[in-house]
Amino acid sequence: MWTFLFITIVFLYVIFTRLFIIVEMREEVIQERLGKYKKTLKPGFHFMIPFIDRAAYHQEMREQVIDVPSQTCITKDNIEVAVDGIAYLKVMDSHKASYGISDYRAAAINLAQTTMRSEIGKITLDDTFSEREMMNENIVNEIDKAADPWGVKVLRYEIRNIRPSNEIVDTMEKQMEAEREKRADITNSEGYREAKINESKGEQQSQVLISEAQRQRRINEARGRAKEIELRATATANGIRRIAMAIEKPGGDIAVKTKLVEQYIDQFGKIISSSNVSVLPVETANLKTFFEGVSKMSDHTGANATNKQPARQKGE
Repeated sequence: MWTFLFITIVFLYVIFTRLFIIVEMREEVIQERLGKYKKTLKPGFHFMIPFIDRAAYHQEMREQVIDVPSQTCITKDNIEVAVDGIAYLKVMDSHKASYGISDYRAAAINLAQTTMRSEIGKITLDDTFSEREMMNENIVNEIDKAADPWGVKVLRYEIRNIRPSNEIVDTMEKQMEAEREKRADITNSEGYREAKINESKGEQQSQVLISEAQRQRRINEARGRAKEIELRATATANGIRRIAMAIEKPGGDIAVKTKLVEQYIDQFGKIISSSNVSVLPVETANLKTFFEGVSKMSDHTGANATNKQPARQKGE
């Protein structure tokens, strides 16, 4: 009796599990009837005919992350690098994903590796680090075109690591060190050049300022001399003007002649006292005649002045 009860429970469980199916929100189920595609079951509760219908495939409808294993690639300049990545894809058509290919995940991984080797072979080692975005886009385009018949959409691809061999890494480190030293030397030389340029500019400006100061000093001295000459000329002109005015007055010409005679005698005395020659000029013999003429002219001038005074009194 217990055996019959156990068999009955097992039979009912099998019938129940095959009669009903619950599809979760994150997946779709391919229903087959007698080995043929019947329909795609959406999330929810569904009825199936036992031993006739079956859930053939369960397809994940969420975005999936596939780890692409590391592989050795050869760059354009014949350097081996180990490259791995991550692919992001999503099943868009569960029917194609079930019947279009046996394992779309494995196919996507192999296609990503093949495309990645092809893209790495197009560029040099130095460009592999700067052209990642371009390679990612090319890999996505190639995989997406191949995965369209599978009902799978490749959303993006990211190269995770690019690892050259240890020898190449050592060489690159030495190259980078040499590059840093070169940049340091260039920076030092540019600093030295700038310092020299600044010094020369400072010296040039100093010379310009000195020359400007000297020029201004010469200008000021010239202006001072010109002002001095102008003042002397003005003073001389004023003196000559006053002398002329004095000469025009009565007795002015006699005063001038007297002054000239005094200067003549004074200079002549100095010449005689400083000279060893005892020869007298001809004009010395005429000094007496000159003084007599001057005294006569003075007497005549005085008489004329006396005669004019009575005449003015009579007129008055």
